[in-house]
Amino acid sequence: MIRDTSHQDAVITPAPVHQLKRRALWVGGAIAILAASAAVFGAWTSSEHSVKEARLRIAEVTRGTLVRDASVNGRIVAAISPTLYSTAPSTVNLKVAAGDTVKRGDVLAVLESPDLTDQLKRETSSYEQLKAEVARQQILARKQKLLAQKEADTAEIDRLSAQRTLERYESVAQVGIIAKIDYQKAKDALNSAEIRARHASQAAGLESDDVQLALKTKINELERQRLSLANAQRRVDELTVRAPVDGFIGTLNVQNRMVVAANAPLMTLVDLSKLEVEVEVPETYVADIGLGMNAEITLPSGTATGKLSALSPEVVKNQVLARIRFDGEQPKGLRQSQRVSARLLIEERPNVLMLPRGPFVESEGGRHAYVVQDGIAVRTPIQLGATSISAVEILSGLKQGDKVVVSGTDTFNNAARVTIN
Repeated sequence: MIRDTSHQDAVITPAPVHQLKRRALWVGGAIAILAASAAVFGAWTSSEHSVKEARLRIAEVTRGTLVRDASVNGRIVAAISPTLYSTAPSTVNLKVAAGDTVKRGDVLAVLESPDLTDQLKRETSSYEQLKAEVARQQILARKQKLLAQKEADTAEIDRLSAQRTLERYESVAQVGIIAKIDYQKAKDALNSAEIRARHASQAAGLESDDVQLALKTKINELERQRLSLANAQRRVDELTVRAPVDGFIGTLNVQNRMVVAANAPLMTLVDLSKLEVEVEVPETYVADIGLGMNAEITLPSGTATGKLSALSPEVVKNQVLARIRFDGEQPKGLRQSQRVSARLLIEERPNVLMLPRGPFVESEGGRHAYVVQDGIAVRTPIQLGATSISAVEILSGLKQGDKVVVSGTDTFNNAARVTIN
């Protein structure tokens, strides 16, 4: 039989010093537990609410470059979509239907306007009449010039005849063959002939100027009538409505054989070879945007870049219409009126304190934020600067590295301190 070892055990009495150390450790541990419990209880009693951390989104304040932008919605539209109008009260004869593909110069409609047709006939008749009058005036001018020249030549002949008579008298007057009085009469006749010849020559010059002026007046009247005829012809030619660009018929505003007034819309022509993005910009961003601003367009096939090419001068329902033109080659697969979204890149601000954007911006009005410190969210006054789609600029109230509750503060009820557990 094997005996146990109970007879070998001996009770060892601990030394008094060891008992004191053990008691001290137990007392110290109890005090530490009580202090931690008191701290937790104090923090819990100082906070007004308690929220689970899983319901919150906490972000860190960082420093970097803030790209100020604006997110807008829009649609694909044709860059060139002219609307054709009637030029006069007329009856419309349509040559196309909605959706037809047309080429530049194709006849789309013919307008019947008896008033313009009659006006063209009247202008043509007046032009032909003035044309005949100009031809008649040219003949009359030549005739009057010939008559004036005839009188001048006759006067010159009379002067020469008087001069020769005086020369004969001078040759025989010295020998006393003729009377002195006859010599004086011949001399006076020469002077008279010279005066008539000079006046006839001047009269011929004036007559030439007069007929030239009369002819010029008729020619000016003919030119004015030619312009009136050209204008009437242009208006009649405009009754044939032709396609200004290649494209297809988008909308027909009239029916065949319909009587329309002047300047009434007839149809809209759409050119799909060049598309743009028409976006609706909130009124709050209008003061910051301008022509040439860069933009990013989100398409089903990816992201494209463009520039702001047009901006409407009016505000409709707190929105301003703008046009974005694609950079480089136009993306493929786009359709008319296709809905897209775009991002307008307003400006870049380097080396600023940033915080991811969240509902706290709207719920707190951008004036307060909850900073997380040792499990407690403390309501802290802040000042925001520029904002973008994904981030906001911090001007004051926060420093780099701070933890801020950016989402889920709607249940805090503006409490000064909230416990996060």
